[in-house]
Amino acid sequence: MSVQKENNAVIDYGDLSVTGGVSVFSKEFDQLFYYDGDDLGLTYRPQESLFRLWAPTASEAYVLVYSDWKTTEADRYAMTRDVSGTWLLRVKEDLKGRFYTYQVRIGEQWNEAIDPYAKAVGVNGDRAYILDMSTTNPERWTEAKPKLESAVDAVIYELHVRDYTIHPDSGVHLKGKFAGLTEAGTKGPEGIRTGLDHIVELGVTHVQLLPVFDYATESVDETRLDEPQYNWGYDPKNYNVPEGSYATDPYVPEVRIREFKQLVQALHDRGLRVIMDVVYNHVYDGYLINFTKLVPGYYLRYKKDGKFSNGSGCGNDTATERPMMRKFIVESVLHWVKEYRIDGFRFDLMGLMDVETMNAIRGALDEIDPSIIMIGEGWVMDTELAPQLRANQQQADRMPRIGHFNDGFRDAVKGDIFKYQYKGFISGGTGLRDRVKQGVAGGISYSADIRSFASEPDQNVNYVECHDNHTLWDKIQLSTAGESDDIRRDMHRLASAITLTSQGIPFIHAGQEYYRSKGGVENSYNEPDEVNRLDWRQAAEHQDGVKYIQRLIQLRKEHPAFRLRDAETIRKHLRFEACPEQAIAFTLRDHAGGDQARHLYVLYYAGRNEATLSLPELGEWTVLLGEETIKQLSPTTLTVDGIGAVILSC
Repeated sequence: MSVQKENNAVIDYGDLSVTGGVSVFSKEFDQLFYYDGDDLGLTYRPQESLFRLWAPTASEAYVLVYSDWKTTEADRYAMTRDVSGTWLLRVKEDLKGRFYTYQVRIGEQWNEAIDPYAKAVGVNGDRAYILDMSTTNPERWTEAKPKLESAVDAVIYELHVRDYTIHPDSGVHLKGKFAGLTEAGTKGPEGIRTGLDHIVELGVTHVQLLPVFDYATESVDETRLDEPQYNWGYDPKNYNVPEGSYATDPYVPEVRIREFKQLVQALHDRGLRVIMDVVYNHVYDGYLINFTKLVPGYYLRYKKDGKFSNGSGCGNDTATERPMMRKFIVESVLHWVKEYRIDGFRFDLMGLMDVETMNAIRGALDEIDPSIIMIGEGWVMDTELAPQLRANQQQADRMPRIGHFNDGFRDAVKGDIFKYQYKGFISGGTGLRDRVKQGVAGGISYSADIRSFASEPDQNVNYVECHDNHTLWDKIQLSTAGESDDIRRDMHRLASAITLTSQGIPFIHAGQEYYRSKGGVENSYNEPDEVNRLDWRQAAEHQDGVKYIQRLIQLRKEHPAFRLRDAETIRKHLRFEACPEQAIAFTLRDHAGGDQARHLYVLYYAGRNEATLSLPELGEWTVLLGEETIKQLSPTTLTVDGIGAVILSC
């Protein structure tokens, strides 16, 4: 096969005689070499280790066994060609505690690579590690987890492991580590709860962790952790192993595994489920990654000119539509569920993946636990895959029970994220009400004018802030020159209230509860701690914001009307009411979702002047939220003054 040269990298696609003349790029290749077994990678037992490698284009294959993570000397074991393009080796001795890689000959080129299915690795993830995974289980390791009846019952809280505890005033001992996030009883300035206790106090149901799988050394070198380094981690290296920089000792392979399990258990024990942010749409380097070294040309997408597809902007989109890549992704997700008891997955740039793979994951998870959440970035993006096959918002109706982030709602509420000066509904922007209403209705087809991508509300994730782009506070500052910070905080709270009282799945970003700022930095993926860390001094200063979010979450939990299960029920019980231009009002009527309240009335008011609204004559209204905004209330009218949200019940 041909040799590709780019960026000083050379890829030999191998000798066609090895595959019977079938190219790695052809559909026939998948038909001939798809392996449907469940034993790829290492199967360890004290009496023997079984290695099975999928490498159809290799003419020779070996397992190299090392005594430690850095020695250059290895025992070299020849593998035997087996079924469906796999190679097999049995070593009848106890290899526990040793490291291994694969070595393959592709055409005239010899490549050494780590096992893509590796479950444990050495420092910086350059060699796989052999161990009995059961020995990494913490003392308390139960299958019990907090109950979840529906995805719309979730309130998701996104955080970065390092950000959350690294601040000097976090009160956490093991700052920036998995273990630090398990610590209870931590206190910050003025005695406020920090760390895990703060999350519990908020009342959220799910903690979403930015990537915690092993990511590229170029981003964070685990041998130099005493030096300033930072990265979000969206550059996957070993998909099935936790990141070593979050462990107390990255040199001991068991430690990162055990400490991540301890974190999952600690969160479960405190009533919190765990969502992993996973990045299967691209790899950290298309030339250096293990996939390319073992089966060059197979796992990534290519343009017609032979260059990598680049819809991700990272230079190497994965070919999720190819059966063995799809198999790897499904089995990787299941590994995190079975070994680490993960409760949900957020798929980075999901719009670059394919519909069949996403549905295959959903189906596999349902066989284990249907309450496991799947959400993702269903952006409409360009990649070397037929448009109708891409797992984006346009194909949502073909991906039931998979949620998509609602960027239309986000931009309508706070203003276009790419046009910094643009105002949103909360800051006085006009012509945005119907787009906000689309999110309020859970993204479903509510009416001819109010409709979005979702078939059901569990496909819609409402949010106004996440790790990407400016924080909500920074966006408001950029778009409201001359405003006071008091008014900006009113806008900020209104945005959070809209998110937490709309149908669908609400999502908030760590620090959103106290007006988190990154100093105006728009893309902080590799900025220092000083930009990214959670500022617990600011949290102490703005406990009003924290208490407001707590109250909203509690109201959402107490009132199932905000968590209606299906589109038909939303259309039946949700009614938008007449209101001024800079307001949105709606009722949730007739014990919606079995709510104890007969009716709820919700107002989002972004106007600057006092306004009086007519209330539906449904009964005697009482105030659940928004006392500070209400000037006068009667059974038929509501007078408000000031930006804010009001919730009434009768």
